[in-house]
Amino acid sequence: MRKVKRKREGGGGMDGTGKEDRLEKKKKGMVKEKKGGEKLKKGKGGGILTNKLFSDLDISELTAKAIREMNYTHLTEIQARSIPHLMEQSDVMGSARTGSGKTLAFLVPAIELLCSSHFLPRNGTGVIVICPTRELAIQTHDVANELMKYHSQTLGHVIGGTNMRSEANQLAKGVNVLVATPGRLLDHLRNTSSFNYKSLKCLIIDEADRILEQNFEEDIKQIFKRLPQDRQTVLFSATQTQEVVDFANFTFRKNEERQRKLVYVGVDDSEIKQGYCVIPSEKRFLVLYAFLRMKVRQKQKDYIVQYDPPDDPKDYIHRVGRTARGNEGKGSALLFLLPEELKLLIRLQAANISLTEYEPSEKKVLKLQSKFEYIVGGNYVLNESAKEAYSSYLLAYNSHSMKDIFDIHRLDLKKVAASFGFKDLPKVSLNLESSASKHRKMRKGAGGRRHGIGPSNPYGRRGGYDRRQLARFRKDM
Repeated sequence: MRKVKRKREGGGGMDGTGKEDRLEKKKKGMVKEKKGGEKLKKGKGGGILTNKLFSDLDISELTAKAIREMNYTHLTEIQARSIPHLMEQSDVMGSARTGSGKTLAFLVPAIELLCSSHFLPRNGTGVIVICPTRELAIQTHDVANELMKYHSQTLGHVIGGTNMRSEANQLAKGVNVLVATPGRLLDHLRNTSSFNYKSLKCLIIDEADRILEQNFEEDIKQIFKRLPQDRQTVLFSATQTQEVVDFANFTFRKNEERQRKLVYVGVDDSEIKQGYCVIPSEKRFLVLYAFLRMKVRQKQKDYIVQYDPPDDPKDYIHRVGRTARGNEGKGSALLFLLPEELKLLIRLQAANISLTEYEPSEKKVLKLQSKFEYIVGGNYVLNESAKEAYSSYLLAYNSHSMKDIFDIHRLDLKKVAASFGFKDLPKVSLNLESSASKHRKMRKGAGGRRHGIGPSNPYGRRGGYDRRQLARFRKDM
């Protein structure tokens, strides 16, 4: 693809730390991390690693041994900046993208806190980690399980979709480190009398922006009312929206009463090249095919292609953030847009997201439409799959929240059908109004699974009926 010289003006892309000054002003009693002192350098691996070592941390040998066995040597930026404050039991609000190492950043000090306190099962729950989805909760639990391999403290999780009575039995025995989703945690706080959380020492809220997106704010407020106030509180968020700022104000408003210092730690360590291309409906698949061929030949390391547009700027940020996971902290993202969808760029610009326009090379976009149609038309299984994909695309498009941009009545359905390998309009039954309503209800009903992450879908999904195509391409490491 050829880069178009003009660049849409706007902010600096991912807004991980850009609002530090405003946060400083809004949060009374907040202590901003000093810019002076030792400068963090890149570690041996470059990318987001620093020159600081886990072996230099003042932690127990039990934790250190587990970290060595997990093959971690150097701290990432967010770990190097937040762990010292967390070890001092300060309240911390951290801003770091997905994949930056923040899970270890909050788990290591939390586990050390219980270890140094000689916390036992009979003491109940000493640390609670709240995650927005059950999939993320399971991932966090797995990391904690590895870290606590040599510790005597107990670990458990309470999440939606599992047997609540079985969870209650575990809580009665004493779960020292508890990983939870908001709704299920509140259920146990209200209904499980054997749940002992009176000695809680640390509450951690991971991915607060996603928790707010999924309308769990009221659940969190109810949870706060029931938990002991004399505790360390940690909040991490990938984005710093006004909603997150307001939520942080509520979360940390009693710091002065508790005489606990609040530290803001921000890291903007990703290098993400973000672009878009404008492609008519009938050429979308051919452009994607040509693009994939080119990237495979170039052995492109990490790329996110949003073949269908996100539902809103927040979804865009979460999708794109996953292209820069891990050590290198680099990646590229490409957004496919129809000519009718260009207003989305205005919405993204308003969210401080700047994209560079790319123009597909006609020479590299092979004239394979007739062959594509022949293959789809001649194979029953492919033909039925193409019909299902065509129907799902239209239903998802019709359920889009930004109707002023994504108006299904402006689409040329024959051209849309061509992108699925049909020469003529396929015979499918579409009741767009009722189906769109069903789509919206399924999204709301998905609750904590809205952006579900799991082994079969590790980069997130919208919900059971939303089949937007999101592809990630990586070479074998």
